[in-house]
Amino acid sequence: MIWRVDVHGSPEVLLVHRPRYDDWSLPKGKRCRGETALECALREVQEETGLRCVPGPELGTARYLDRKGRDKRVRYWSMRPASGSFKPNEEVDEVLWVPDAALAGQLSYAHDLAVVESLRLLVVERAAHATHRSMMRAS
Repeated sequence: MIWRVDVHGSPEVLLVHRPRYDDWSLPKGKRCRGETALECALREVQEETGLRCVPGPELGTARYLDRKGRDKRVRYWSMRPASGSFKPNEEVDEVLWVPDAALAGQLSYAHDLAVVESLRLLVVERAAHATHRSMMRAS
């Protein structure tokens, strides 16, 4: 899950639009032989968004049944963009930075919201830690 902080200090998450399914979701994909789950996540993010990202903590797993009734399991990591830019491709024709408060209304699948919640907890935890550190330096 790619995220950044907007000009007001609030988190935004990058969503991808897949024309094949006409949906808005988090970037994801299938693992290649010999690839770790994290290597897969970084590769798929770059392929779908054009962004090379720095991975952070693992956020959790989404489980759901696909359109054919198959059980799917997708692992997600917190990621921050480092370089690159989006160019429409076969899989993704548009990307959108969405403020945290608007994600529930923009995401096409409810199972993505559980992963978003784990990012919210991470961001709150980091903010609390940063506040604690700055208070410790001031005293």
